[in-house]
Amino acid sequence: MAVRKRLVALAATGAVLLAGAALTATTSTVASAASGPTTLPTSQFTLTSDYHAYDALDSALVSKLGTASVDTVMKNANHTRTGITDSLGIAGYQTGFRFDSGDNSDCTNYPQGITTSRDAVGTANSGNYDGHQLVLVSWYTKAGCDGAQARSRITLVDWDATWPNTYRKILLVEPTGTATTPNFTDIPIHAGGVSWYGDYLYVADTGHGMRVFNMKKILKTDTSGSASEIGRQSDGTYHAHNYAYVLPQVGTITSHTTSGTSVVWSTISLDRVSKSIVMTEYTCASCTNYPQRAPRALRFPFASGATTFAATTTASQALQLPWYNLNGVGSHNGRWWFNSSGAKKLYYWTPSTGSHTYSWLGGGESLSYWEDASGPDLLWSLQEPSGHRNVFAVTQATYGP
Repeated sequence: MAVRKRLVALAATGAVLLAGAALTATTSTVASAASGPTTLPTSQFTLTSDYHAYDALDSALVSKLGTASVDTVMKNANHTRTGITDSLGIAGYQTGFRFDSGDNSDCTNYPQGITTSRDAVGTANSGNYDGHQLVLVSWYTKAGCDGAQARSRITLVDWDATWPNTYRKILLVEPTGTATTPNFTDIPIHAGGVSWYGDYLYVADTGHGMRVFNMKKILKTDTSGSASEIGRQSDGTYHAHNYAYVLPQVGTITSHTTSGTSVVWSTISLDRVSKSIVMTEYTCASCTNYPQRAPRALRFPFASGATTFAATTTASQALQLPWYNLNGVGSHNGRWWFNSSGAKKLYYWTPSTGSHTYSWLGGGESLSYWEDASGPDLLWSLQEPSGHRNVFAVTQATYGP
């Protein structure tokens, strides 16, 4: 469904959409004061992939638990998204939503990455996957409001007027045990970026690369246990902190470099035109908890005609960046966008036009490019801070010549 039709549908269902000066405010664009990105040797950066690391365990889990299609999950969605009520104050705003009050203010769960069914399937059939046009957000969970990372999850959000304004949470798990007695456990990663391509979901794993999941292998679990229970129980049932659905890992994409500096997989995004995933690093000029160096951005192409990487993949583009505190990256048809939460800027760059800087909002996270055959292409993003977890889209043309 075209976004403008979606806007009409949102109004009809009572969602609060902002209008006026706050949403159409002109944002100045100037050439970046810093020099633009410079190229690095692509041969220094490679990936190795293993899409079969968990085949035996996944098959055993499917046999015991059974799978649920995305359509089934969404028909059983149990949370209601609401309209955006904040004044975002950014140019080109088109549409958006926020999570329910519990998720909006939850101090133990934090939204990070964003992708959509347009990434998965493109513009065909209005970007529907299994009958649904979807926005997918990755989250990490702390063990208490001030605790360490304990697990990660995704949220599937219906984005189509023919369905209610609902979403469902799915826990990400790693298969364990044996083929005879399969089990699963939590995945305590930051999940700072996520990309959906075909049936595969790629989730950033900060110090390693990416974890791979298959959206056709969502498992059904028993919700009768306590919120602390995970995996196979003594009575043979499988619990997942009371989540009704889990998505088990199917593969691993491991990052390697000969540059002498390990790659930090802070966030990722899909480029459907070049059929690749791009990534960038969160670093800072002066801080204590993150690398104090200039960040890099890398592009890794999928195998020809596939939604998977080859056994070994060399980067097709490598950039040294002049910007810091980068939470989001996007690329499409030779163009790049970088979101800096610290600077509240969105940087745009191409090799031919150079770099431009746009005002952006605070707390911004990942980016996702939304192709639209009947309306303007969009950039989707989201905010992390508790109480201000807006998921929103702006016109791409507003942020790039």
